[in-house]
Amino acid sequence: MKPVLRPARVLGIESSCDETAAAVIENGRALLSSVVASQVDLHAKYGGVFPEVASRQHIRTIYAVVEQALQQAHVNLSELDAIAVTRGPGLAGSLVVGMNTAKGLAMASGLPLVGVNHLEGHIYSAWVHPAEVQPPPPEPQFPLLALLVSGGHTELNLMTGHLEYQRLGSTLDDAAGEAFDKVARLLKLPYPGGPSIQKAAVGGNPQAFHFPRARLEGTWNFSFSGLKTAVLRAVRELEERNQPVPVADMAASFQAAVVDILSSKTFAAARAFGAKTIIVAGGVSANQALREAFLGQKEFAVHIPKLSLCTDNAAMIAAAGYYRFALGHHDPLNLDVLPTWPLSASV
Repeated sequence: MKPVLRPARVLGIESSCDETAAAVIENGRALLSSVVASQVDLHAKYGGVFPEVASRQHIRTIYAVVEQALQQAHVNLSELDAIAVTRGPGLAGSLVVGMNTAKGLAMASGLPLVGVNHLEGHIYSAWVHPAEVQPPPPEPQFPLLALLVSGGHTELNLMTGHLEYQRLGSTLDDAAGEAFDKVARLLKLPYPGGPSIQKAAVGGNPQAFHFPRARLEGTWNFSFSGLKTAVLRAVRELEERNQPVPVADMAASFQAAVVDILSSKTFAAARAFGAKTIIVAGGVSANQALREAFLGQKEFAVHIPKLSLCTDNAAMIAAAGYYRFALGHHDPLNLDVLPTWPLSASV
């Protein structure tokens, strides 16, 4: 029997890595506001996120971001029903800033506190739509397959209901986003690697290099280390022969290999487990080639968040927090962060 979900407005706070974000969601779907303060320019010179710099910047910006989110939603704390915050996984120092902010607001207002798994948030971004869009678009239907693809995670989860996750497989080495970053560095492209690879691949030939696909037959796991190594070898061979590296062709060929393995394994898993709906979420879901691979087929209903909700944001945390709150979940004020919290342990 489908549970009855009570109406509620939830403030979400996200600070797991290098984005300081706050948002207000109504009834788990209608987006009333979303504010994100990006740190990408601060970390670009390091070629990746520098944890101490990230946590300090969160401290500088988080209260202004929360205030702006409330103002944009035209609400104050007394008009909310709960406060959701990312508990993990993520950088410990960054997570603590968001958690302490949420605790302070919950203590001052008396609102319930809801800790949310960051990966769960990415999945629930597929439920979010702008509040002005009426009637709301169809929501994902269970059972469904959720492909999470980000800088730190690549995994397939079967969901038979809200907050119900069965992990079918995950990466055995590099996450897809991590592979994008590493290959971008090999090709001397700027950080972050995902957008750089996509931009460089425009006009490139995706069949110029026959890079390997790790099928890992008999499992739903992924592996991208062999693909990354193949790109490294191709670059070194060209450099040893004093030949220019065809960046566009190499980026396009690498991107095609990643998209092929992600889409083919997800489609196969959906067939195997009888899922008619697929969610693709996480930072890598912003990749245009990946979106086209999933949206271009007719076998499954596919939900991919709009681009602004693919990368880290608080709308997804507020959405996931709503479903936790509406189903009776809330946490004590001594809640602590969990930097290595797996999605399977958050049920």
